[in-house]
Formats: sequence, structure tokens, C-alpha cells
Amino acid sequence: MSISSNVIVSNSFQNECVERMVDSEGQPAIRYQTGYWRSARYIIGVAVTERFAFYGVSTNLISYLTGPLGQSTATAAASVNIWAGTGLMLPLLGAFAADSFLGRYCTIMLSSLLYILALGMLTVSALLDWQGISMDKSQSPDKLQVLFFFVSLYLMAFGQAVHKPCILAFGADQFDEQDPTELKERGSFFNWLYFGACAGPLMALVVLNYLQDNVSWGLGFGIPCISMVIALVIFVSGKKSYRYNSKIEEKCSLLRVSQVFNKSTMNRSVSHSTSGFDEEEQNMAPQLGSQQIRQNRSLNEALLASDDSVEDKDIGGIKEVEEVKSIRNLIPLWATSLPLATVLAQPSTLFTKQGITMERSINSKFDIPAASLQYVIGLSIILLIPLYDRIFVPISRTITGIPSGITKLQRIGTGMFLCTICMITAALVERKRLNVVLEQGLADLAKAKVPMSFLWLIPQYILFGITEIFALIGLQELYYDQMPCGLKIVGLSLYLSICGMGNFISSFLICIIERVTSDSGGEGGWFSDNTNRAHLDYFYWLLAVVNVLGFIGFVLFAKSYNGTSNRGNILV
Repeated sequence: MSISSNVIVSNSFQNECVERMVDSEGQPAIRYQTGYWRSARYIIGVAVTERFAFYGVSTNLISYLTGPLGQSTATAAASVNIWAGTGLMLPLLGAFAADSFLGRYCTIMLSSLLYILALGMLTVSALLDWQGISMDKSQSPDKLQVLFFFVSLYLMAFGQAVHKPCILAFGADQFDEQDPTELKERGSFFNWLYFGACAGPLMALVVLNYLQDNVSWGLGFGIPCISMVIALVIFVSGKKSYRYNSKIEEKCSLLRVSQVFNKSTMNRSVSHSTSGFDEEEQNMAPQLGSQQIRQNRSLNEALLASDDSVEDKDIGGIKEVEEVKSIRNLIPLWATSLPLATVLAQPSTLFTKQGITMERSINSKFDIPAASLQYVIGLSIILLIPLYDRIFVPISRTITGIPSGITKLQRIGTGMFLCTICMITAALVERKRLNVVLEQGLADLAKAKVPMSFLWLIPQYILFGITEIFALIGLQELYYDQMPCGLKIVGLSLYLSICGMGNFISSFLICIIERVTSDSGGEGGWFSDNTNRAHLDYFYWLLAVVNVLGFIGFVLFAKSYNGTSNRGNILV
């Protein structure tokens, strides 16, 4: 009787525990005491306050560079894109730190402290200007102050680069993919996390931009620093409710990936029997339950040792090869997403410069800051994500039978299509603005307000928000879902690197086009400092065409993509 009772208790305990997860005390994580929405709400709270801090600096950064620092429009736009791109290309460092040394929780803690330090330094840099150091276009800014500013800015980029992929992965970890209910809710988590990340900046785009433009840049940078302190407090508050990955003694994920590639390259040059290798493949396929074991034959070379036997598991084992295949299968989709990411770099740079010239008066005493027009993007996302999650998904689910309504690849492709429409709209609106400039004779008056309402810009901002709902959230979920357990942060880092490369490409295009289209004196061109003589519409048409090519390439690769979700649902 006692033995039977013990077995029942043991089985019941096992059913309530989440596999590979522990609680804050290091004990097996109990399903109904840890994780799920009870801990995800803290992660969303962190996303709200952290994004408030980030966008409080980034959205109006071009105004600081072209104003107090005296940079030209093209130089400032390139500077912002390079900075943003750097911050989005560095997350692999966060993945390395989390996987190799610290774990996700400690990495988030340390990156938050670094983030706060950088914002504090940025505030000090701006206060030096506020205390009387003259920084206008007639007088070159102090070089040491400019250096201190950019050191602070890139330190902030490094902090958020380490922080962002870890907080995304840590939040998704709170949902057990082996539980059908929690797996379905994980999709909603990504939607609501993005909702929170967009809700946070709304106040920044209205209040902070006004303070920065009209009161003090020191105050405008100091408030984001306080916001990041609040984010850290919120994160620590949820410590007891979190689920943590149990420590598994294995090599760093990035090290495993690099070793598979090295082993594959070495073995490719060694002659071996093809028939023997095929026999090994057939023996391994049932064990892995993966159709990909018969594909990517060059990576399968990593399974062979020098004597043609499947050994040397420490370097090129079956698990490691499958991990690398997961990454390699996503590379074509990564590459064809870059045009989309290039477009996503425009609202905080050229869209803002476009809005500066337009009529933004609410009444005779108040002008809406041009950077605050990005509020429309966040507002669109906030209003439409609940409709997407609660109306669109259930309706489309009844039609398609897919739990998420449409597949992740279909969601991304829809976003790419809408992105093209967004850029066509932006080009037409800018053409309309330039026509008004010519009609009013304002072409040579760089600081003159064009008698055209900022409301003309609203459609392109709304389309931009809808594009993010479909494309960015879809990419975020795809790169998390398609990575094996040990590569989740790496997958999210790859997702972020898409946006990073988009910023670099945008910066590169601006620099090349500026050099080709401006005259020998550096004046004129598509990105003239006098926006009334610039041709941003040409650049927007170029981006629309490039995005169409990216969309076509994405659709072609998506049709042949053979990835599966963790529960075996085909993505396309």
C-alpha cells in the first residue's frame, strides 16, 4: 500500500514539474507555481520601461546631432543608422555570455546595470552643453565632449544589445512548449510583449521629445535613465515566479556551431565511402525524427571521423549537426528580409526630417515635435495588436486550422507586402510636399514651414505600424521557434541582426547616394540639408523597388523551407 502511494505521489509530482526548468531555489519548477503569465507580466513590464528608455534617446537623436552637434542631415542620418545597427548586431555577445558563463537571468541583471551607467553618462554629456558650452553650427563643438557623448551612446547600444535577446528568450522560457495550452499562449505572449514594447515609447515620443526640443537635453536624457532603473526593479521583483533553465554541462552554443562547420570542412577533404555514409544516415534518421538528416549533406560530413565511422561526438555529434542545420536553413530567409529592415530604419531619421518642414501646429502656442509623429506607429500597434490577437487569429484559425491563424512565414510575407505599400505612400506624400514647396516659392528657404499639414504623413506611419505587427513579430517568433533549445538566444540574436544589417545598409545607401547626387561643394542631392531642395521621394521609390525584390526572394525561399515547429506543424 505504501509503495503504491509513493508511486502515485511521485508520478503526480513529475506531471506538475516543467522539464529542464528550476525555480529560484534551484528546485524543479512546479507548473502551477512558476512561469506562464504570472511571470510573463513582469517581462512585459520590463519591456515597457526599457523601450521607454531606449526610444526616449533614439527617436529624437537625429535632432540632437543636427542641432547641438551641428552635423549635416546625411551625416546625422548615417550616424543614427550605424549606431542603431551596431546595437542590433551585437546581441550575439549577449548569447555567448548567457550560454557560456552567466545564464540568462544574471546576463539581464548585468546588462541592465551597464544600460543605466550609459544613460547616466549620456545625461552628463548633455548637461555639459546645458551649463553653457556653446554647440551651434557657427562654432564647432568641443571634441572631448563629442567623444564622451558617442562613447556613452555606444555603451548604451552595447547594454541594450546584450539585454534585448536575453529578455526575449527568458520571457518565452516561461511557457512550456510541451504543454499545449502554454505553447498556444506563447504566441500571444510575443504579441503582447510587442504591444508593451510599443506602449512604453508613447510617452517618450510626446513628452520627452518636447522636453528635449524646448527645455533641456539633459532632462530629456535623464528621464530614460530613471526609466531603466525602474525596469531593473520590476525584473528583480519577479524573481521568485520565474522558471530558470537548469544548468546542463555542455559547450557554449556558439562554440558548438563553429566546431561543426570546422569539422565538416575538414572531413569534406577526406575521401570516404558514399554508400557507407548513406547507411549511417538511414540509421540515424529514425533516432532524430528529422527529414533534414538526408539533406545538407555537407554538414553531415561533420558526423564522420577520419576512419568513416560516426564518432567524435564531442565535436560533430548528431545534436550539434541538427542545430547548425536549423541555422543554415534560416539564412536565405534572413537575407531576403534585409530590404524590409532597411525600410524600418527610416522613421527615426528621414521621416522625422520630412516632418520637421511641415505644419505641425495644434494651436498658436504649441507645435508637435516632428519626432513625436512616430507616436502614430506605436498607437497603431497598440490599437491593432488586440484586434489581431483576439479577432483575426480566431477567425483565421477556423478557416486554416492553424493554431496561430496563419503560418509565421505567411505573416512575415504579408508584412513585407505592406512595407512596399508604405514606401510608395511615403514617396507620393513627399512628392506632394515638394510640389507645394515649388508652388509657394519656398525652395531656397531652408527653415520655412511648408503650408502642408503633418496629417499627410499619418497614412505612412499607420502602414508602418501594421507592417511591424505582421513582419517583425512574425520574424521574432520564427527565429525563436525554429531554434533548438540550446540556441534560442542565438535565434533571437539572428532576428535582431536583420534589423541591424538594415540600418547599416540604409547608412551605406545614404552615404553613396549623397556622394553621387550632391555637387562638388557638397550641396544639393537627394539628402540636401535644405529639405525643400532634397529628393527624399527618390530614395523612398528606390527602397520600394528593393523591397519588392526582397519580397519575391522571400516567397521563393519560403515555399521550399522545410522547417517544422516544435510540435511538428509545418510552417508553409
